[in-house]
Amino acid sequence: MSQKILGLRTTLYMVSDLKKATLWYTKAFSKEPYFNEPFYVGFNIGGYELGLMPEDKPVTNKTKNVMSLWGVNDIQQTFDHLIAVGAKEHKAPYNVGGDLMVAEVTDPWNNLIGLIYNPHFKAE
Repeated sequence: MSQKILGLRTTLYMVSDLKKATLWYTKAFSKEPYFNEPFYVGFNIGGYELGLMPEDKPVTNKTKNVMSLWGVNDIQQTFDHLIAVGAKEHKAPYNVGGDLMVAEVTDPWNNLIGLIYNPHFKAE
C-alpha cells in the first residue's frame, strides 16, 4: 500500500498565555477560533488550521529553522496590519523572484509568522 501525503493541514504556535494569544490571533487573522479549549485553540484560516498550544513554561528563545508561510493577496497591507496589532518585524516584505513576495513577523510570544504573496500557486 503506497502512502500519499495530503499536504499541510496545521501550523502550531506555542504560547505562554493561551487566553491572550487567542485574543491576539483572533485580531491578527480577523477570524474567531472554531475550537477553544484550555489545552488547544484552533482557527480555520482559508481551509488550513492555525493551532495554539500552551507552553509548560514560557520560552522566549524559539528556533527559527521552520516556518509556515500564510498566503495573502496584499503582502504589505497584511504585514502592516500584523505590526499594528503587536507583531514585531522580522523581515519586511521582499521579492524572492518574479512577482513573489515574502515577509516575516514575530508574534508577542516570539513565534515566527511567515507571509507569502504567490499568485501562481493554487491549493489543490
